[in-house]
Amino acid sequence: MAHSFRRALTRFAVISLVVLTACSGGSEGPPSNAENACMIKRERPSWFRAMAATEKRWGVPVNVQLATFYQESSFRPKARTPRRYFLGFIPAGRVSTAYGYAQAIDGTWEWYQRDTGKRRAKRDRFADASDFMGWYMARTTQTAGVHPHDAYNQYLAYHEGHSGFQRGSYNRKPWLQNTAARVQSRANTYAAQLASCS
Repeated sequence: MAHSFRRALTRFAVISLVVLTACSGGSEGPPSNAENACMIKRERPSWFRAMAATEKRWGVPVNVQLATFYQESSFRPKARTPRRYFLGFIPAGRVSTAYGYAQAIDGTWEWYQRDTGKRRAKRDRFADASDFMGWYMARTTQTAGVHPHDAYNQYLAYHEGHSGFQRGSYNRKPWLQNTAARVQSRANTYAAQLASCS
């Protein structure tokens, strides 16, 4: 009797674990040290497999992806933009619909799903977010001639959208130019770190 009970309990635990894993969307939280690409690589090997696949498919290097993820979500799978408040205290929605690792907004994510046929892709699943980022940056290269390794201008186009970038909307936003410079600097740091990973 005790043996049957233990077997049933074990079966229940396994089923519960499978259900919880399925419900998680394959998302993982931030690494312990987001400043060090080699440590991220050791902790999250599945991320690097996904980013390598993205680089192969879309031509966007891993260090540029990493730097953009760092800036956009700090590697948080369920990251959202801040809430807005009417009269300072009445909730009035969020600043935008940006969500997930790549902070993709609803309309652009739906465009990605249609264009790639990945209808089941999720913004809080790292591999999907990486593929989205590669797809979007490859389009930036096609439409605006920005090199995939140019993290500065890729980030400006990522933030402003292709049409905004081509209009030069970022020229009126010194804070955004400073942010893009930080993304470029971080991409350079990540590239140097990855070159020396054991």
